[in-house]
Parts: sequence; structure tokens; C-alpha cells
Amino acid sequence: MKRAALAVIAIYLVGYLALRLFNAEVWDQDGNTYVIFPKQPIALYYLYRPMTYLDAALTGMRFHIGPHQ
Repeated sequence: MKRAALAVIAIYLVGYLALRLFNAEVWDQDGNTYVIFPKQPIALYYLYRPMTYLDAALTGMRFHIGPHQ
């Protein structure tokens, strides 16, 4: 049971880090880096929402759903 829980946590963290790494972009209008969540599936945003709060507090990263207009 303990190994299964650790495996789930590890998969969650690696998934978030991959999303953050591959979807970060600098917005020209303010020069800040944002992690851009895809519009679909929106569940991905809600799945990683708790990590975005922690990430923002620790690193100052910003987040956005869909591309900037």
C-alpha cells in the first residue's frame, strides 16, 4: 500500500514537472514566463491546480489556460 501511494505521488509530480517544462512560454507583453494549460482537457488544469499554488508561491511562476490573446 505504501509503495502504491508513493508511486501515485511520484507519477503526479513527474507529470506536473513535464507539463511545466514543455508548456512554459514568455509572454511578450509583460516579459513574464507562464505555464500555459491547454484548453482541452480542462480536467488537466484542475488536476494540477494544487501544484500551481505551491509552484507560484515558491518560484513566482504564473499560469494561464489557453494561449494569451
